[in-house]
Amino acid sequence: MNRTRMIVALALTYAVFAVLLNSVGTVILQSIESFHVTKVAASSLEGFKDLSIAATSFLLAAQLPRFGLRRAMIVALALVAIACLAMPSFPGFWTTRLLFLAVGVAFGVTKVSVYSFVGLLTEDSARHASLLNVIEGVFMLGVLSGYWIFAAFIDPADPASRQWLTVYYVLAAVSVVALALLAVTPYDESAVDEPAAAPHGPGQKFAEMVALAWRPLSLSFIAAIFCYVLVEQGIGSWLPTFNRELLGLSAPMSVQAASIFAVCLAAGRLGAGVIVRRTGWFPFVLGCLVGMAVLIVAVLPLAATHHGQVTSWAGAPIAAFLFPAIGLMMAPIYPALNSAILSSMAPREQPAMVGLIVVFSALGGTTGSFVVGHIFAMFQGTIAFYVLLIPIAALAAASTMVRRKTVR
Repeated sequence: MNRTRMIVALALTYAVFAVLLNSVGTVILQSIESFHVTKVAASSLEGFKDLSIAATSFLLAAQLPRFGLRRAMIVALALVAIACLAMPSFPGFWTTRLLFLAVGVAFGVTKVSVYSFVGLLTEDSARHASLLNVIEGVFMLGVLSGYWIFAAFIDPADPASRQWLTVYYVLAAVSVVALALLAVTPYDESAVDEPAAAPHGPGQKFAEMVALAWRPLSLSFIAAIFCYVLVEQGIGSWLPTFNRELLGLSAPMSVQAASIFAVCLAAGRLGAGVIVRRTGWFPFVLGCLVGMAVLIVAVLPLAATHHGQVTSWAGAPIAAFLFPAIGLMMAPIYPALNSAILSSMAPREQPAMVGLIVVFSALGGTTGSFVVGHIFAMFQGTIAFYVLLIPIAALAAASTMVRRKTVR
């Protein structure tokens, strides 16, 4: 009973963060309207979120088992609930910045705790991969629902109205529900604790996490995660621009068509939780990578031949529907790789590894958006996505190295 309740609590906690983390675009738009800030100032919200996630994961990941994983998530949710309540109570752009700073810090703690708990809740690598895919799938559903939740609180007749800030009362309430569920669900975390005979100070634990990153298995895995997030963020960040400039879709249609990518990511992760139990993670990941490469090579020529403006879905080119489907094949790779590395490690080492996952995921995402954006600006748009075949090939090579070393 406790196991099932803990899984529900983890999924709900992750969904709360999915809504908040991926609300940046909406909040930027509303901050410009409601708080009359410049676009340059509004763009700083992304930095407040991402840099706090990376820094928190890097500095605190190795210390969380000593504090307690469940306790850490409770504190994180309490911080988020307070930050959400501050938004309508003290409306202003600085409050918004502090909100994303708080959400970033809390998510850095939460992701390490959730991933570590998956290892405690599962008995073998297949079940580990399955549960991780389900939790990541719930995260993607949270991302999708966030757009609709925020939209429901925006006044279409007066976009500058601060009525949209009342959405944070709802998010604070959901945070408290998740917090309460965790509080009443005790779970044995002794497997991730340090043995009593081998106490370590914070400095030594941090040094151990840095040393962990230099293991051959860790280096292969870090390369794989970096390449994956580079591809995902490269596509996700620039797909609306691709739809607008290459496929000729109107601005609203460009955003709506890009949402197909998010839907496919959610469906891919939820479906993969069942499939990976039967195939194992490595054949499944290689099959997904081959499918991604084939789709890029097959669909981009269709985009290059399209000309003219599109104002209705009936006239949309087939590439607008086919290319976002790459999310179906891409989605299972991230949780499968994470599961492969974490299930091959001792439970007490997993929090430190999750910290490394978060740090290098953030670096890969930033790099992907930067690289694709610059290529997009210098060359014809399809070239930017063709270039992603290079990190896809590198990801296949790195995944093969991870497979060999985990088998050993």
